[in-house]
Amino acid sequence: MSDTAAVPVAVCQFAPTVARESNRERLGVLTAEAAARGARVIVFPEYASYFVDPLDETLAENAEDLDGPFVSALIALAAEHAVVIVAGLAEKASDGRRVRNTVVAVRGDGILAVYRKQHLYDAFGQTESDWVEPGADLGEAAVFDVAGIRFGLMTCYDLRFPEVSRVLADAGADVLVVPAEWVRGPLKEHHWTTLLAARAIENTAYVVAADHPAPVGVGHSQIVDPQGVVLAGAGIVEGIATGVIERAAIERVRAANPSLRARRYRVEPLRSEAG
Repeated sequence: MSDTAAVPVAVCQFAPTVARESNRERLGVLTAEAAARGARVIVFPEYASYFVDPLDETLAENAEDLDGPFVSALIALAAEHAVVIVAGLAEKASDGRRVRNTVVAVRGDGILAVYRKQHLYDAFGQTESDWVEPGADLGEAAVFDVAGIRFGLMTCYDLRFPEVSRVLADAGADVLVVPAEWVRGPLKEHHWTTLLAARAIENTAYVVAADHPAPVGVGHSQIVDPQGVVLAGAGIVEGIATGVIERAAIERVRAANPSLRARRYRVEPLRSEAG
């Protein structure tokens, strides 16, 4: 693996709506702009295919399969612009009432990785579990490689659980990718930015996080380096931030701070009595 590897990335902060076709069109515009700026990996927020606030039964009515129009559109965009795209969608679940809160990474030749949100947002007065089925693949890392750099997927509320990012680090992730809809509220912006930096520092990895803008999300999509320094970011309105993931920077930080090698605990999923 070359220590000269570098991958330009972009986070696209936008506000998905209940208009699925319009969401796809907006993704197309933002992908073209990010690619024109040189990005090779482009990250969109959680629920990019369809979003309603508050969540309701229309979420399941507008959920799609992984071979549906949303993912197909992402693959076509990735092929057109020669990029990798990461985005969240409402995926059809098993019971027809709830959905899976899913993130896909795609290239022009198909899907590279799939992650289904494991920790649902049943906090701060919200109950995502009323509408969403939790991901069942506990402990399985969703990763993909671009130019010798490994990217790992997680989603929004997962950020509050450091073991999720540590599973990705154990799978060799150099970059933690976090599509989110980080809801506004007291201290929520502070929590978002603090946790993004913490996950970068403790795993000596980049963090690339895309949020919804205000008024529903806190915004502040960011690209954070392995020392927790924000390299690029958006404010609270729709926008694109770009940066470069550098293998040499990862190696420098991990040589100075070998915390991944020094740790003495491993991460294992909690299992219910039913298995």
